[in-house]
Amino acid sequence: MPGLGRVGRFALVWWALALGTAAQEKPVPPLVFTGIPDQDENRLVERFGKVATYLEAKLGVPVRYIPVKSYPAAVTAFTNGQVQLAWFGGFTGVQARRAVPGSQAITQGAEDAAFKTYLIANSATGLKPRKDFPKAIAEKTFTFGARASTSGRLMPEYFIRQAFPGKNPEQVFARVGFSGDHSRTIQLVQSGAFAVGAVDYSVWDLDTKAGKVDPKTVSVIWESPTFPDYQWTVRGDVDRTYGPGFTEKLKDALVGVTDPAILEPFGRSKFLPVTNAAYEPLVEVGRSTGLLD
Repeated sequence: MPGLGRVGRFALVWWALALGTAAQEKPVPPLVFTGIPDQDENRLVERFGKVATYLEAKLGVPVRYIPVKSYPAAVTAFTNGQVQLAWFGGFTGVQARRAVPGSQAITQGAEDAAFKTYLIANSATGLKPRKDFPKAIAEKTFTFGARASTSGRLMPEYFIRQAFPGKNPEQVFARVGFSGDHSRTIQLVQSGAFAVGAVDYSVWDLDTKAGKVDPKTVSVIWESPTFPDYQWTVRGDVDRTYGPGFTEKLKDALVGVTDPAILEPFGRSKFLPVTNAAYEPLVEVGRSTGLLD
């Protein structure tokens, strides 16, 4: 290198090495997550925005929430790797984990091990609360929630088929609809657009506290037996992306949530560790109703 002294040549080599090292260091990609759109969009943004801020501080990596428009869209985003983590319902979690081998259910709400569906009815029906399944709902109009909802479709359809052996919902009711989310189900039954509906009990409780339910117009007429439902599911490749032990670190961060400002929008008291095995009962129900191959 004519014109460069020993010091100059050393500096040039050092600079080249530094540039090469910088080029090899890639920024850590954000951990992207989503959740099934089971409530109105404003509530979801509030809920998951707080989760993103919390996880970013705990995990030391960028964390970003992206909304989706439907339950199947949440499963698709997880399947194609657009998101690495998702808040799924029981059934969508089963679908996602079957599509992505190695993915794991890592935590659930304390309330999710024994979740419930409420059947709600417009007061004009004259239906009253009862402990046994209300067979008087037959021949009335009925709305489920989203087509892939555990508490809004899978389990209520299972209970309906049990109550009316040999019949599917279209044969039991005068008309069957799918609202898309639990808050919408409540509004449709409250308005009289449908006489009866199936709804996630936790969303009913949240909407009632928010003043969105008129008890003179719509009420709970039946509470289902319990079943496993919502959970956080993570892809199996996150340790490769973020380092060994990241899945456990993520699980610990979720279990460690104590802030009511994060938990209350979920309608949960805390998150607990869980495994895929907890959701095997939903596989059998899915097969029995024909909703899962």
